[in-house]
Amino acid sequence: MNNKRHVQRGFTLLELLVVLVVLGLLAGIVAPKYFSQLGRSEAKVARAQIEGLGKALDLYRLEVGHYPSSEQGLQALVSAPSGESRWTGPYLQKQVPQDPWGRAYIYRQPGENGEYDLLSMGKDGQPGGDGENAEITSWQ
Repeated sequence: MNNKRHVQRGFTLLELLVVLVVLGLLAGIVAPKYFSQLGRSEAKVARAQIEGLGKALDLYRLEVGHYPSSEQGLQALVSAPSGESRWTGPYLQKQVPQDPWGRAYIYRQPGENGEYDLLSMGKDGQPGGDGENAEITSWQ
């Protein structure tokens, strides 16, 4: 006779629950740090885009003699505004980018903080705010 028992090996429900709790705790610690980092990287992208647009605006001014008006907007960097005979652009390789949150950059000329103002309202799209919701501007 064969007295050997067939023993099944596997995880108990308690062991599985412990693993799930540990994974949940790790996700609770890591996820907020990851998402806060994501918000900071979007703000960095906006700053870099504003800086690039500022350089294109400066080149436009050097060649045309003045910055585009508020009415002409940033589109003047891509296609010649009517009446600008000295325009030799385009001054951007691609179309005018939107900010990282999918909204158009705000351009005003003359500006309240310099010859022009160029800004993004941040994640919330509203004036003011802190952190990710803060405005990103060309004059800071």
